[in-house]
Amino acid sequence: MRALGTLPVVAVFALLPMGCAVGPDYQRPDSVMPETYTGIEATEASAVDLGWWQVFRDPALVALIDIAIEGNRDLRVAAARVDEARARLGVVRGDQWPTVGVAGGFQRGNGSELVTPGSGIIEGASVGLTASYEVDLWGRYRRATEAERAALLGSVENQRAIFIALLSEVAQAYLLLRDLDERLQIAERTLELRRESTAIIRQRFDRGIVPLLDVNQAQIQEAEAAVVRASIARQRREARNLLNLLLGRNPMPILRNNQNLAALVAPDIPAGLPSQLLEQRPDVRAAEQALAAQTARIGVAQSLRFPSISLTGSLGYASDELSELNDGTRVWGVNVDIFGPIFDGKKRRSQVEQERARTVQALNNYEQAVLNALREVEDSLSGVQGYREELAARQLQLKASESAADLSRQRYDGGVTDYLEVLDSERSLFSAQLGVSSVRRQELSSLVSLYKALGGGWQVERP
Repeated sequence: MRALGTLPVVAVFALLPMGCAVGPDYQRPDSVMPETYTGIEATEASAVDLGWWQVFRDPALVALIDIAIEGNRDLRVAAARVDEARARLGVVRGDQWPTVGVAGGFQRGNGSELVTPGSGIIEGASVGLTASYEVDLWGRYRRATEAERAALLGSVENQRAIFIALLSEVAQAYLLLRDLDERLQIAERTLELRRESTAIIRQRFDRGIVPLLDVNQAQIQEAEAAVVRASIARQRREARNLLNLLLGRNPMPILRNNQNLAALVAPDIPAGLPSQLLEQRPDVRAAEQALAAQTARIGVAQSLRFPSISLTGSLGYASDELSELNDGTRVWGVNVDIFGPIFDGKKRRSQVEQERARTVQALNNYEQAVLNALREVEDSLSGVQGYREELAARQLQLKASESAADLSRQRYDGGVTDYLEVLDSERSLFSAQLGVSSVRRQELSSLVSLYKALGGGWQVERP
């Protein structure tokens, strides 16, 4: 079979003018933001030069972050969605180019002797190239490609949002687990001390030194510590299971350092966090890309209101005998189809109005994302400062409770006061010990929340 060559009509397609793209071009919305966040002044360096989870200087946390990045299923789904969006962009972008294909056929059969006597065997063969192309006069396919490209960028930002959220959730769950470890140790120590105290008071009751009421109150204190220990143990198992889920694995022990939360380093917040940090938040970026994509879809809808021109062409050979196809007749054809809507019951106009309304929704979603980002950053900054002040007050409370508990016990042993004073001071001590651990964890968690609120760091990303 001889070479068929290149279709002349394809060259004609490539030379056709592309026309203009109808519909509005995307313009980034103006948003009113403060130059810096409340009460801080600008600096350059920050702890975000490292992976933010490294600032706590806990190798166990770093190892868990690495496991989560590899195994978390939500992160894998997000990556697959990016691949899907990339492929969808390729599908839409392909509509801008001609479609060229090969077509051929072979037929063989006999005719009816009643209709055509002596017709015998009839056969035919054909082979050739076909091409079709819709001239993008009004930018329909260019706008559609623009929309899908923005959708792809939005899916990338959604993947990044899931990534940042995952790291934040792993760190939060790990800090909670460490806090529960410490609180469980406090509850176990307290329970052991109260068991010893109950045994001593029972001995004094047996010798007639103290009333039965003191024994009952000691038993109540012991049972209270046992209840708290059981509750914390349950919460710790649940926190471990949650952390394993985030890591993408079956429930199993979580390796962690034996040090308490006080050993973790809480970095200082750099002064002058600029509001441009919001521009690196993936949810804000994704909302902006959604707005850009929706703006382009207005042009797609508007282009449907104008005439369209479709070109098709074919070039090949046809013959009555397959063996003589090389010497067959050369056949070709070019078709130009023009369609222009005249009346459609305002269907296409309504489609444009629909896309405009969706664009208004996307704009408000973007502005809402910016406002929500500002709120989250301010809340996180407030949380960091507030929990640090609360931790300092809790530590003073703990120191005073320890002193009060020692004095009350001495007064009770000396017969100066009753057991109610001891009970009250020990309850205050137990509560203060648990409170210090909890607030220390909340302080560290507020730093994690701040990193998340700032889109993963304290510095503006460089291009």
